[in-house]
Formats: sequence, C-alpha cells, structure tokens
Amino acid sequence: MAGSVVIVESPAKAKTINKYLGQDYTVLASFGHVRDLPPKDGSVRPEEDFEMDWELGDRSKRHVDEIARAVRGASRVFLATDPDREGEAIAWHVHELLKEKRLASKAEVRRITFNEITKSAVLDAISKPRDVDQELVQAYLARRALDYLVGFNLSPVLWRKLPGSKSAGRVQSVALRLICEREAEIEAFKPQEYWTIEAEFKTHDGATFTARLTQLDGKRLEKFSLGDKGAAEAALARIRPMLFKVGRVERREVKRNPYAPFTTSTLQQEASRKLGFGAVKTMRTAQKLYEGVDIGGETVGLITYMRTDGVSLSQEAIDGSRRLIDQTWGDAYVPDKPRIYKTAAKNAQEAHEAIRPTDLFRRPDQMTRYLDKDELRLYELIWKRTVASQMASAIMDQVTVDIMSKGAEAVFRATGSIIRFDGFLRVYQEDKDDDGEEEENRRLPPMKDGDDLTRGNLKSDQHFTQPPPRYTEASLVKKMEELGIGRPSTYASILQVLQERNYVRLEKRRFEPEDRGRLVTSFLENFFNRYVQYDFTAALEEKLDDISGGRIFWKDVLREFWKHFHAAIDDTKDLTITQVLDALDAALGPHFFPDRFDAEGQKIDVRACPTCGSGRLSLKLGKTGAFIGCSNYPECRYTRPLAVAGEDAEADADRELGTDPDTGLTVVLKRGPYGVYAQLGTNLPKEEKPKRVSLPRGMNPQDVDLTIALALLSLPRSLGMHPSTGVEIQAGIGRFGPYLKHGDAYKNIPADDDVLTIGLNRAVVLLGDGPAKKAVQGRELGNHPKDGKPISIGSGRFGPYVKHNKLFASIPKAQNPDTLTLEQAVELLAAKAAKDTAKKGAAPAADAPPAEEKPKKKAPAKKAAAPKMAAKTGTSKTTTAAKKPAAKKKTV
Repeated sequence: MAGSVVIVESPAKAKTINKYLGQDYTVLASFGHVRDLPPKDGSVRPEEDFEMDWELGDRSKRHVDEIARAVRGASRVFLATDPDREGEAIAWHVHELLKEKRLASKAEVRRITFNEITKSAVLDAISKPRDVDQELVQAYLARRALDYLVGFNLSPVLWRKLPGSKSAGRVQSVALRLICEREAEIEAFKPQEYWTIEAEFKTHDGATFTARLTQLDGKRLEKFSLGDKGAAEAALARIRPMLFKVGRVERREVKRNPYAPFTTSTLQQEASRKLGFGAVKTMRTAQKLYEGVDIGGETVGLITYMRTDGVSLSQEAIDGSRRLIDQTWGDAYVPDKPRIYKTAAKNAQEAHEAIRPTDLFRRPDQMTRYLDKDELRLYELIWKRTVASQMASAIMDQVTVDIMSKGAEAVFRATGSIIRFDGFLRVYQEDKDDDGEEEENRRLPPMKDGDDLTRGNLKSDQHFTQPPPRYTEASLVKKMEELGIGRPSTYASILQVLQERNYVRLEKRRFEPEDRGRLVTSFLENFFNRYVQYDFTAALEEKLDDISGGRIFWKDVLREFWKHFHAAIDDTKDLTITQVLDALDAALGPHFFPDRFDAEGQKIDVRACPTCGSGRLSLKLGKTGAFIGCSNYPECRYTRPLAVAGEDAEADADRELGTDPDTGLTVVLKRGPYGVYAQLGTNLPKEEKPKRVSLPRGMNPQDVDLTIALALLSLPRSLGMHPSTGVEIQAGIGRFGPYLKHGDAYKNIPADDDVLTIGLNRAVVLLGDGPAKKAVQGRELGNHPKDGKPISIGSGRFGPYVKHNKLFASIPKAQNPDTLTLEQAVELLAAKAAKDTAKKGAAPAADAPPAEEKPKKKAPAKKAAAPKMAAKTGTSKTTTAAKKPAAKKKTV
C-alpha cells in the first residue's frame, strides 16, 4: 500500500495528478460531494440550535469505502479538493467520515490546494499542507442550512396556496424576479415617437460625410424636440436655404486600457456573447480544460481553476505574458509596468488568481489537434483575454466637428475616431451588451475652422423609443453580480434550475418568463416580499462572507434569519385561496388582460366573458394550476388556459387563409392545445385526417399567409445532396422544432435560421458544427394531459415506439418518429390501452378513454407517522429502517 493518499474530486483530476506523483502516492476521487442533507423534513432542526443530519449517498458509499481501504495503510492523507468553499466543504466531509471510521487518528490528515493542475503546482501544494479551514466550512454550513430551510418550508406553502407551482429557492426566486420584472417593464412600455435630421456635406476637395442636427434657432435639440413629422418637416424647410461652414474642429487623444483577466462571471458573460455558450456549457467546458488533456502522452491542465472572483495574475504569469507579447508583437506592445488588477466585487471570495492558461506559450493554434471545437474556442478566448490584459493601451484620436450655418441658426455635429495605435485591440476586444449604443468609429475628412462646405442630401428619420431588452444569460449574470445576488460559481446552476422548473424559457438566447414563473414571483412578492428583495439577499451574502472571514458566528446568522422567516411562514396558515387569487389577479391583470381598442379607438372590455357576456374573466386555481375562468361559474363554465388576451389570441384561431391550388383544399390556421398550426383541408371524412404542421417557435401567427402556410405544409423539403457524402439533406419541423435530416442523423436548426429559407451551404455548416443525433434515442415528447407524467419516444427491436408509465405503443410505419407530436402520441397510447383492455378484459389503463360509470369515492389517505428521532450519541446520529439499514448520518 502506498505511503500517502491524495483525495481529489473527479476521476479525471485523479488520473492527471497520479502521473505527477511517485509510487508512494495513491490518488483517489470522491466523485464530488460524498454527503448531503437528507431530502426530507427535519434534516435541519432550528429547535435544536440548527443541528444538521448528513446522509451518505448510495453512489458515494463505494467511493468512500475505497478511500477508507486506502487510508488504512497510509501514513498521510492529503485532501486536495477544489480551492473554493465547496471544495473546502468536501474536504471537511471526507475528514469527518474518516473520523467516524476511526481512521483519522492513524494517519496524518491535511488539506492542500492548488490553482492549476501542473506538476510544479501539485508538488508545491504537497510541501505546504494546512488544516481544513473551519471558518470556510461554517460559511458552507450556514449557506446549506439557509437553502434547506427556505426550500423545505416555503415550497409546501406554494404547493398548498398556488397549485401547479414547483419548489422555490432562496436565490433562484430572486433571479426569477429579475426576469419577471423586466418582462413587466416591456409590457408596460409605451413607445414614444421622435425624429432626427441628418445632412450630407462635401468639403472643397470633394470628400463627403454626414452630420446630425443638434441646434436650431439657438436652442439645443433634445431627444424629443422633434416629436412628430410636422416638427421635422418644419425644421427641414427652415434649414434648406441655409449655407454652411465648419464652425469648430476639436481633436483629442483618448487611451483605452485593456480589460482585466477573466473571473467566473466575466467568462460566462463573454462566452455567451462571443461563442453563444450557456453558463452551464461554459463551466462544463472549462472544467475539462482545468482537469487536463493528453498532450504528447502527458496529461496537462490547460487553465487555472475556473471558479474564482479574483482578477490578479501570478508574477510568473505576468512575466510570461510580457515575454510572449514582446516576442510576438514587439516591444511597443509591452507596457512600461506590469498591469495589476484588483477585484471590484463586494463579496469576492478567496483571493484566487483569475482564469488564465497555465502556460501562455501554448498558443491556441498549437492546441487544435488536442481539443474539440468547443474546448478550443473557449481556450482561445481565455488565452486572448489573458494576453491582452498585459498589453499596452490603445491610442485613438477622437474628432468632433460642428458645422454651422452662416448665421449660426442651425448647427450639425459629426463625430469620428481613428485608431492611431491598436495596442491590446490587436488581440482582443470585448463584446458589448446590446442595451446601449456602440461608439461610432468612422474617419472624417481633413477640415479646419471656417472651411466652406456644400450641403448635399437633407433627410429626416422617424424613430420610436425601444423597451429595455430581455435578459440574455450574459446580461442576467452581470446584473446578479452587480446586485450581489448569489455567487458567480452558482449562476450556471441557478439559470438551469429556473428552466428545468419551467419558470422561464430561452427564446433566441433571451429569457422570457413562463406564466407559471410569473405566478410564483407575484405570490412571493405579495406574501414573502422580504425574501425576494435584492438588498436583503445581497446583505445575507455579505453575512456569509463575514462568517468565512471569522467576523460573525454562523449560527447567529441562522437564528436571526429563522426568527423572521418562520413568522412569515406562520402568517400564511390562515391565508385563503381567495386572498391569493385577488392578489395575483390584481398584480398580473395587466399581463393577462392588456388593453385593446377597436377600429374606432374605443377600449374593448377584455375581461368580458365571450360565452355568457355578463361574467367577468379572472384568474382561477385548479388542482393542476392556474387558468382563466368566468365569474358566473358554475352557470357559465367558460375557461381557457393562461395566455395573454392580446389582439391575436382569438383572431388567430380558425382563420381561413385560402385554397391550395394543387389539391383545391382549404388552408386554415388553428389554435390547438399544443399551439398554433396550419391545416390542409376542413370537413374531411373521419377516416381521412388532414395534414397539419405546427408553426415554428418565434413565428407570429398574424404574419402567416397562404404562401407561408403552404410552404410549411410542404415540409420536409430537400436542400440537395451533401457535397462530401452524396446523401440528401432535408429541412423540416418536428416535435422539438425545425431540424435538418442527413441520412439517419438529425440536427436542430438554430433560432436565427429559417426552416423555409435555409440553403444547402448553411445546412452543411450546421451539420458540421456539432454531433448530429439519431432520430429515435429515448427522448421525451412531453407530459400526458391526464396525469402529467412524461411520454417518451424510443426505438426497440420491433421499431420505434412511444412509452407512458409501463404502456408501450408502436409507431406506425406511415408516421415519422421525428415529427410525431405529443397529441399523436396520446392517441396511439389510448388506442393501445383500449386494445389491451379488450384482450384481457381488465380494467382500463390510465391512457384508455374513461368509462361511463360513476367513479367510486376514494378513501382518505392515512397520514404518515412522523419518523421518530434517533437517540443522540455525542455529535452523531444513526437512523434505522425496518428492513434495510440506512446510511450513516452526521449531526452538526
């Protein structure tokens, strides 16, 4: 047995480090967290001063047993988990488990950290071991307890008072509020008209340029000074007879400094802007680069640790970058002094280095054969940002020219800039969020004060103010960091959870809240407002930082939080559904019932019931969630699913588009339970089903005419033969939206491309841009409308099938599995269930049509007895089950 054991988190990391150390070391992986709070009530007990039970996961037992066997014969144990708070927590958990197994006293257990997986960094860390940082562990314990207390106390309130909603998280709920508030801003936004006037001018040597009107008759023009066409026409008439000259030319030198190296947050933002990566994909790809790749038979970590708030670089990295810059671009690109960056984040955690390549002389072009496409693109981004951060500033000449009429009645302004020295821009320029106007870079002709100019074309342009844009992943991460909400290392999981709970969706790389998410946010704002306040969440993060810094005791933070939070939970016990509905209806009424006007400009009562006419539509709650219903229920049973009652809500349903010239059948647009679709043929015989095709996501039903509908109904269409394989490429629309088909492989068509217009060349590029998927590989179609459980599609020895619970139904050869809809799958399952019932004479399955008999009353479910507390022994607890012994738990 080896003399020393090194415990890391991942097997990939273990494999890399094992090559750096000699035969006296055994390197093992914990495979992430080895213990967690059991997912049941009572795992954190405020009434017992926040004692916590820890449970060994089923998958972790094997890994822990392997570690224990190795430790039994070792003299030293190094806990080498990641150098952040989660890594410190994992090291603590492993140490505690070794204590429970009475192994910690037999071997020296120490903690080591390294910021990069290189031989020198690992050996240096082993030479400088330390103890587990108890203050960091306590900060982890406090954060884990807070998240548990919110989740296991607030979620049941949501389930009882807001049926159909899912769980609520401490930080996720605040992030969701940001997305919902932005959507409310967009809905409430009223565009304002304004006009601008531009003129083309020509210098004496014939050079032309354009300038914008900034002053008229001694008054500076503000944005809305020309508020309508009449004002713009009057200004044009006033300017036309005027003669112009150069009034003033102002030149100034401007320096632009490079950006700091990447932190977790800025890497996620730039990877989203430049590469189109989501936060989860960015972190997953960065993890691979950090853990190492095989280069010439040696596994090497290519970047430093990717979960960091720090922007500093080691002296070795600074010196290496300056040498590289000098060798590659020359001495002019090396600044006189090294650039030192300091983090501006309020709650930056441990002073880690920024994310950088472990060796800057491993240029991206040299890594092409060792990395896949995504890894190479992310590595190149990190390499360029790191190198640019140590380069000289860019120097620009900015020129502003005022053009005046002879009598100074009108003044136009033109601006431009010229890059005199590109500096760091030679390597890298950060992309900007699209919520601001980019600086205009253009070259202006040489001019001097008093030069006469000839005015050319004079024009006015109409504009409308734009609402604030929806958040992208980049801008949302940036906003959360600005507010101090959560940790950059957790942003990826936060955004993923919001999508998994169907609270938000990504449309064209922007977050749009689902109605379910808006309901949850409105509920929390009305009844738990304190806990979705941005400043409250940020203040709690600062307290967690104080715990990690030893400035405050962790249980004091928990006591203060629980006192107020528990009272807020108690306040909802007497809350009625009517009170909840009234609050939600008042808050979300403008969303579900926006103002509409008829052709004469008269306001339409959008809340009037279309069935009875006298009832008022409002928000209702059922067992499966919220819906819109009539106030005259049960006399009037009008209902509709949650949907904005916009102008197209009713108009798009059953709209006739025209006649198909080939078949003579009528083409209509219909709204079904799964969205809007085009249909060929109406009033057909029952045995003859009309052809239907769903509208692609993002296509406005109001924009669909006969031509577009016929093009959709003709899908899939052939794009031609692949130039390399000679196999036909088709474009069509399936369950998951537009797709490309190449042989047996399928590839999703991005939102920026149109299935109706995409060409062969673009299709070849997309097919080569990542792995295409086989048509039928066990994917989900959606949830069954009766029980909400998933329906999946797969392929077996007898061909493709759909599956719901334990019921399988074959997909007929006439139907394409890739284009099979959820509605069609439900029909296939129902037919199969009815067939099975008829054969066996058994009770109908869940998928079969309901029987015509009165259902029996269900006996009330017995309340499960509360589990008895296990007797405490010291600081540990063990819970036993009736048949199978449970995993060991640790109480803190």
